[in-house]
Amino acid sequence: MFNLFTNLTYPLMAFIAGLMTWGITSLGSAVVFLFKSVNKTVLDALLGFAAGVMIAATFFSLLSPAIEMANNLGMTSWIVVSLSFFAGGLLLYGGDILFDKLTWKKKGTQNNTKRIVMLISSITLHNIPDGIDFWVVF
Repeated sequence: MFNLFTNLTYPLMAFIAGLMTWGITSLGSAVVFLFKSVNKTVLDALLGFAAGVMIAATFFSLLSPAIEMANNLGMTSWIVVSLSFFAGGLLLYGGDILFDKLTWKKKGTQNNTKRIVMLISSITLHNIPDGIDFWVVF
């Protein structure tokens, strides 16, 4: 089975890997549909854990390599990392504005379109780099 996969072209391998990570992330996030309500203490603990994992992932996967690369290129690393960090924040802010415009709703109506679009988009955008990383490894 593994040999069949490794004989595929790199873009196809990256696409399949991206679909696989998208599916696993979707399956993990679908757990929320099993509960009508969650105890606030449990929710706070889960959010704290998720925040810690994301901070660690951000530092070890993005910031630390960026600092090292900036130093190797003779750049001032704190400026490069700070500008990149704030550019990411602006990108998120712009995405929020874009989603508001795409999912406009009339006053007094309930519309979950924004939540659905944001969920699918965030899972998809999150997994594109995973597929590209898989492509680079092979």
